[in-house]
Amino acid sequence: MALGKCLIWLAALAVAWPAHAAPELNVGTLYDYLEPGSSTLLKRIRNGGDTTAFVKVSVIELVYDAQGKPREVDLEGMALSERGLIVSPARLIVPARGMQAMRVLYRSDRDRERYFRLRFIPVLPEQGDGFALSEAEAKAYGDTLKAGVQLLAGYGTLLFVRPERSHYDTLVQMRQGRLHMHNRGNATVVLDHVRHCAPTGLTCATPTKLHLLPGRERELPAQPGRTYKLQLQEGDKTQDLAFDS
Repeated sequence: MALGKCLIWLAALAVAWPAHAAPELNVGTLYDYLEPGSSTLLKRIRNGGDTTAFVKVSVIELVYDAQGKPREVDLEGMALSERGLIVSPARLIVPARGMQAMRVLYRSDRDRERYFRLRFIPVLPEQGDGFALSEAEAKAYGDTLKAGVQLLAGYGTLLFVRPERSHYDTLVQMRQGRLHMHNRGNATVVLDHVRHCAPTGLTCATPTKLHLLPGRERELPAQPGRTYKLQLQEGDKTQDLAFDS
């Protein structure tokens, strides 16, 4: 199944912001992976704009039912002892043309794979919202923003937490001219640079990146006379595959 709609969040928030001054966030990779034996991840959040960015970070766990439908579990209101994943700091002040690092800590069981969505939401700071600004400081910041409306983008990334005992068993084959993929392992596999090419190999379709969760199957349409090419990533193992359609 396609993961774009249910696993990656990207929203544009209309915020009063001057056209000449606005933060421009770069959250790095949209997909991160905690491999077995690793429980921490360092993400660097960069601001390419000319205004300081005040960013709230929220964490949501995606829990899939037997039919593969995800359910969101917001960790915001949970006690720290109940959260499987913690981000620190959860409030970032990223200076213009600068960077701030954020650490992600997983502290729960690793008997199965788990999925978390991290949302990075730029906001206008207010007193008492966790940014440690006084009322005067928050007002002074707001006063620097002149009239004008600009779309301020918030970004989401997806974190895969691999099982402690990950094993991979991926079947990729052609079936009646269609590329069929089946993940028979217990950890998500990445199918990168998936495209179909002309027999010469010089002309290829735009490549895509797919994530195949444990137990899932996916099939791509037949492309008569063309060759499917892709890179299969199973943990730290990578192999290039090609199949004639």
